[in-house]
Amino acid sequence: MENEERDLIVLTDEDGKEVQCEYLDTVEMNDKLYCVVEPVDAGEEYDEGSCYIFHMVENADETVDLMPIEDENELNAVFEKFLENNSDGCSGDCSGCAGCEDK
Repeated sequence: MENEERDLIVLTDEDGKEVQCEYLDTVEMNDKLYCVVEPVDAGEEYDEGSCYIFHMVENADETVDLMPIEDENELNAVFEKFLENNSDGCSGDCSGCAGCEDK
């Protein structure tokens, strides 16, 4: 993946620390847009392999703010939609499956 071009953005966390993230996807659901990102260098503060989902809010000046999602049901629904959009046909049920390692 080192030679593959990635879409990177820099976010500022609640402690004011800048976090470089890879943009994974934009999910549209219920007339709202959500941004899914993954920290590039997880470090101690972020779980490796975890993604973070934000509600995208467009401002009058056409900039976009990424807002945390407070509602756990909304967050889970968006995550499920993200998985569905990026599943490559995998149902997640590994019974009888050779495993993802073969892909």
